[in-house]
Amino acid sequence: MEKITRRSFVNKFGIGVGASVIVTTLPSFLSAPEPDNLPYTGKKINLALCGLGIYANIVAESMQGSEYCHLAGIVTGTPSKAIKWKEKYNIPNKNIYNYENFDEIIKNKDIDMVYVILPNSLHKDFVIRSAKAGKHVITEKPMAITVKECEEMIKACNDNKVQLAIGYRLHYEPTHLEIKRLGQEKVFGQVRYIESSLGYKTYDTIAKKPVDINSPANWRLNKKLSGGGPLMDLGIYCIQASRYILGEEPISVTAQFGTINDKNRFSETEESISWQMVFPSGAMANGNTSCGYNIDKTYASADYGSFELSPGLSYGPYEGKTSKGPLKFPPIKQQQRQLDEISKLLLENKKLPDHIRGEEGLKDIKIINAIYKAAETGNKVSLS
Repeated sequence: MEKITRRSFVNKFGIGVGASVIVTTLPSFLSAPEPDNLPYTGKKINLALCGLGIYANIVAESMQGSEYCHLAGIVTGTPSKAIKWKEKYNIPNKNIYNYENFDEIIKNKDIDMVYVILPNSLHKDFVIRSAKAGKHVITEKPMAITVKECEEMIKACNDNKVQLAIGYRLHYEPTHLEIKRLGQEKVFGQVRYIESSLGYKTYDTIAKKPVDINSPANWRLNKKLSGGGPLMDLGIYCIQASRYILGEEPISVTAQFGTINDKNRFSETEESISWQMVFPSGAMANGNTSCGYNIDKTYASADYGSFELSPGLSYGPYEGKTSKGPLKFPPIKQQQRQLDEISKLLLENKKLPDHIRGEEGLKDIKIINAIYKAAETGNKVSLS
């Protein structure tokens, strides 16, 4: 994980947060612009969204005020969605593709980057196709299903001289940047224990209604499309939080599957799973995720204090505290911030930071696969 220093945090967000006092003033990027700081009016990165599901709608709405990124194209297999999005976002016909003619995007100089927001098993195919078309790519997390797929995606982007980013929105959120700083700078001493959980009650556990896991709407329950259950979709946030609070990589994991309350719904994927990660410093992290109950919190205990967020991993707004006082920043449009930061670097022909690149997504998949193996075998699995 990328190390974050006090200077880099202060320079990036224009705020000072001391070791003994947590400042909750408005970050500079949310303040009114200085009179001599005119709005950016230069070239923007023209983005095509690939897959127009629920999250794509959130991304599209969030980026309407983007300084450096413009929604210029769409890729969808549903003609009715193409019509709706064309009208809503004024997208020209030449920038509208389906999954079959997508490769023609290579001829379109008005598209600079593709954001893949499809079921997990389709990430590899469309990232590689985007790379071969000469387009930079963002893909939603998890990056892919297997380590081999991740490696192929990284290679394709490198071979075609385009950059690959993973959709880690929380890497640009100020509250999470602060807990990252608190842990890595050892503001309260060495972090010894982390507890991070994210889960949503997604169905009625009492009235067990039959569900078609082959329906496109239920792709997360279909292992061929999802690669797994809530660990892939939600637990990855818990893994990420533990890693960036410590600035370390886990050396071993143990794990346990939770109770399945609906065997029809969860015939292929887990309903709940818990895991434990051990880090080189000796720190231990407990993680939990579920589609059967609600939970959303992150807690870290260090030698001389602690810090926590609840809610902590969803879309916010985040509420937290430390041993020295409250921890809260005004909410931002997370997806807009993420796209602006990525697009600005691409416009400047700079390399994207390691903590959002494909190599970071590969690390998460290695950990996720180890957690599944540990839960399936009951054994500790080494990552070193």
